[in-house]
Amino acid sequence: MSVSDTPGTTPPRRGRAVVTGGSGFLGSHLCTRLLADGYEVLALDSFLTGHARNVEHLRGVDGFELRTCDVSAYVDVPGPVDVVLHFASPASPVDYLRHPIETMKVGSLGTLNSLGLAKAKGARFLLASTSESYGDPLVHPQPESYWGNVNPVGPRSVYDEAKRFGEALTMAYRRTHGLDAKIVRIFNTHGPRMRPNDGRAIPAFATQALSGEPITVAGDGSQTRSIIFVDDLVEGIVRLLHSDLSGPVNIGNPHEVSMLSLAETIRDLVGSSSPITYVPRPQDDPSLRRPDITVAREQLGWEPRVGYLEGLSATIGYFAGHPELLAGVAR
Repeated sequence: MSVSDTPGTTPPRRGRAVVTGGSGFLGSHLCTRLLADGYEVLALDSFLTGHARNVEHLRGVDGFELRTCDVSAYVDVPGPVDVVLHFASPASPVDYLRHPIETMKVGSLGTLNSLGLAKAKGARFLLASTSESYGDPLVHPQPESYWGNVNPVGPRSVYDEAKRFGEALTMAYRRTHGLDAKIVRIFNTHGPRMRPNDGRAIPAFATQALSGEPITVAGDGSQTRSIIFVDDLVEGIVRLLHSDLSGPVNIGNPHEVSMLSLAETIRDLVGSSSPITYVPRPQDDPSLRRPDITVAREQLGWEPRVGYLEGLSATIGYFAGHPELLAGVAR
């Protein structure tokens, strides 16, 4: 079901890929997939929220390199580059509220520098944007044509508006310089290598249930999200990368679930007796979230394949298999 942690027989090389944020949760899975597809991969990361352990399984793999680099300051990559995938950014509320300026910088200056690299190398470019660009949506489900409902000065705006700016900048480079640039809007994703304390619902619920602690649900738990397993997300990203589409393209699972139902399901899968408790909802927390994936389905031939319970079981299994994460030893 999951992307192999160790790429098998490597096919003929397809080129060289640069992945910013390559040691993050999503970036590490993307690096693994690109290597398996025959790319040489250079992962760049400042390690603000990423961690080298996420790509430890790639250490010594032919064609893989991990380099420390803050793309908000500069991007210098000698030699040819065929594709640039910009995934560097704090991506959970805990992270971007702790690092608001860094989040704005990587979404603006980091995107500018990554686009500049792609332009200089004549490379294809893909921006990792987000469903957060829709804000607290007034249209449901959300098609790519929806412009969103974002509070531009609220605490979450540092992430939302950074991504929206990155999208605008990407399209400006496409129109002005003819850059082969693409935008993917990523919906809530889960899977192995998530950090247990990054503030997102699934790792929080899973680690609380596994530890027998109260499961904390924000508000009354009626707010919804649509969650996708990381393997399905990576497949959609790769299909977009190799397509003629520019996007934005929604990649997410239209299976919508309330946060209370999600908490109860995870508790049942763990077999835990943890009580569910309620905490205040964060400011500007979206009430609804579900992607319209018509474009991805019809033009990329893509839709999620991993079942809801199957994916959750895999993510829970990852945390259960790494007790040192539950103990708070790792960041």
